Amino acid sequence: MKLLIIGGTRFLGRALVDEGLALGHQLTLFNRGQSNPDLYPDVEQIHGDRDGGLDALDGRRWDAVIDTCGYVPRLVGAAAGYLAGAVEHYTFISTLSVYAEPIGVGLDEGGPVGTLADESVEEITGETYGPLKALCERAATGAMDGRALHVRAGLIVGPHDQSDRFTYWPVRVARGGEVLAPVAPDYGVQFIDVRDLARWTLAATTARLTGPYNVTGPRQPLPIGQLLATSRAVSGSDAHFTWVDEAYLLAHEVAPFTELPLWVPDAYGGFNAFNIDKALAAGLTFRPVSETVADTLAWAGQRPADYQWRNGLTAEREAALLAARPTTSD
Repeated sequence: MKLLIIGGTRFLGRALVDEGLALGHQLTLFNRGQSNPDLYPDVEQIHGDRDGGLDALDGRRWDAVIDTCGYVPRLVGAAAGYLAGAVEHYTFISTLSVYAEPIGVGLDEGGPVGTLADESVEEITGETYGPLKALCERAATGAMDGRALHVRAGLIVGPHDQSDRFTYWPVRVARGGEVLAPVAPDYGVQFIDVRDLARWTLAATTARLTGPYNVTGPRQPLPIGQLLATSRAVSGSDAHFTWVDEAYLLAHEVAPFTELPLWVPDAYGGFNAFNIDKALAAGLTFRPVSETVADTLAWAGQRPADYQWRNGLTAEREAALLAARPTTSD
């Protein structure tokens, strides 16, 4: 397959390139050449800005395009419209954040999406991010006359994830000692290894799937106690876990999902329990969690010693929370 990837040198983009090359696809990357410009010297790259620079793609044809970095409907619609006659299929990387709150447990692709009172807004904030992505989906489908797939990805994890929203846990557990853990060992979480997402996305693009798909995992939320125990086994650390209930976390203003990754309060309903039956029926599979943990640890170990974490509790904050709230440990 001749495939155009918009982006292609960061996190999911590079996972798509790696998987695409392994599968023998003929790839072209379209990006500004600013992130990891030397990463794929043997892959064709066209440099240009999607905001006003699409003419760099003139005169070319591909079987399909995967848009990894669309956040504003004006720009996604422009790209899809520009390429509508040059590609047979458009895959847009969307997000589970498109859904309107409250999110019910087991929400499938038919759930209502968030909206904006002013659809011309382009500033990306915590409140506009999801609705803007929903508008991007609509723009791509309209421009492609229905020939568009919307990959509503959950939390994407694994090597090269700069958000630290998963990496925090394997690294923290590997450090050992007493670890503050949210709620209880059976608290369920969902996420997807970037390489599993890339493999499914390429297969779905090849199959010309259209419409929205929830793509996260596993089918049943993974107990966080299992994730932490796996991290301990993989790293060989002496970590032990102190489970702190939601009321205490909220009372001490622990920021959900960021300061304490993977945890969200009960008020968020099904945030960690989406229905993924449609993607599973379309071939979605998952590697063992132990593999994701091991590879994430190996990658994180290559970062500088003074790396500034984007998310997760600092050692000082964790120690203070533990000291103020002695609870039962495992």
